[in-house]
Amino acid sequence: MTTPIQRALEQLSAVILGKEEQLKLALSCLLARGHLLIEDLPGMGKTTLSHALAGVLGLKYNRIQFTSDLLPADILGVSIFEREAGSDVGRFRFHPGPVFTQLLLADEINRATPKAQSALLEAMEEGQVTVEGETRPLPLPFFVIATQNPVSQSGTFPLPESQLDRFLMRIQLGYPNEKAERELLEGRDRRTMASNLQAMLSTQELAQLQQQVNNVQASSSVLDYVQRIIAFTRYEGGYQYGLSPRGALALLRSAKAWALVDGNRQHLLPEDIQAVLPAVVDHRLAEAADGGAHSVSQRILNSVPVLV
Repeated sequence: MTTPIQRALEQLSAVILGKEEQLKLALSCLLARGHLLIEDLPGMGKTTLSHALAGVLGLKYNRIQFTSDLLPADILGVSIFEREAGSDVGRFRFHPGPVFTQLLLADEINRATPKAQSALLEAMEEGQVTVEGETRPLPLPFFVIATQNPVSQSGTFPLPESQLDRFLMRIQLGYPNEKAERELLEGRDRRTMASNLQAMLSTQELAQLQQQVNNVQASSSVLDYVQRIIAFTRYEGGYQYGLSPRGALALLRSAKAWALVDGNRQHLLPEDIQAVLPAVVDHRLAEAADGGAHSVSQRILNSVPVLV
């Protein structure tokens, strides 16, 4: 009997062809209550992925195109003075911005100024926004998918390390394989397919799955493996700085979500840690690595023994 997660992945795989691993990572990121950064060239399916994920999970969806003139109020909302009909009396009324949604696509986030980028920080970390001294909660679940183009960086504002750390995972979609691209060329428009997806999960079922992630068990030997990875990044790997406690918890939480998504398992395996390691660790340690982002996780996997 197929699980709701498997049915959701089947629908997603029909829209985003040949990217099963990336789809599992994106779903794992959501179940782990994190946020996702997709860094890839234009036209690779980043926006289609966000549309499809919202559709198959039945989530309210908004998109913000980040530009250099974007203001925090364009993201969070603004209070406007409104007069009552037939009267000179009025009051300020808050008009929520596009951040008040369940799945938010922050498209080309690095094209906005740091001031606009920072408007998302409280929302991503606390699930709330504070405007004009009043704190307003965001809908649950709240999931941010941000995108950025790794080339044509002229006029952009790179995300600082502290902001990158707010993203649980960073992934790339990459080019499709030959078979997937042929299906893409012969098939229907993927945006249309994404908009026609049926929800496989209710909000309540999604919340239950997020809770199940917390219940996935990690044995002492698996935790020892995680701690060896953490110690390697801090003391042996030659990085300027290693994984923070938040980064270590992110690795464990992501692996638990992967165990649920990949095999509906209630216990953690070393393979689960290895599966999510590049998405969780590379963007946190890339600036401290001599060989670039892609060498970070591979070096860790080659150097840290499992011993389980």
